[in-house]
Amino acid sequence: MEKYNKLLRNITELIEKGLFNSKDLKKEVEDSLKLKMEIIANQLNLVSREEFEVQKKLIEKLQKDLAKFKVKKNKKKLQRQRNLNP
Repeated sequence: MEKYNKLLRNITELIEKGLFNSKDLKKEVEDSLKLKMEIIANQLNLVSREEFEVQKKLIEKLQKDLAKFKVKKNKKKLQRQRNLNP
């Protein structure tokens, strides 16, 4: 809270001196918020939408391959049982 109050005082002083206009303030606040959001996102180990979609497709393909493998395995198992019990 102390840092926040200090920041507001500094901004107020700059505006009063005419060194800082509303466009500069808006840009500064946007940049600051973007930086904070990026820091939080990095700490959470978030991934991009594109990376998520690639991983999702890969998992779907692996699930299909696994299902095919299970079907083949079950067919072989049934065939062996039939050969053992004529």
